[in-house]
Amino acid sequence: MAIFETSADGRRKRVHFGSEGMDDYTLTGDKKQRARYRRRHQKDLMTDDPTRSGYLSYYILWGDTPSFRQNVEDYRTRFNL
Repeated sequence: MAIFETSADGRRKRVHFGSEGMDDYTLTGDKKQRARYRRRHQKDLMTDDPTRSGYLSYYILWGDTPSFRQNVEDYRTRFNL
């Protein structure tokens, strides 16, 4: 789950992402599986909203490294969050 603070009213937005019980790149490190996931889910990025679950999964669970922490840091930098 990710929590975002909205600047307009100071409220928090909670976003659940990933599928419970499913493997992801941070668990397996399987580059072929990552490539297949990213091909299938490229459409999730068409929302242009980095706070949506599709973005979170794409860039954090299936990010550039198998490190969850590194992917979170890269995500924050990429989207200036």
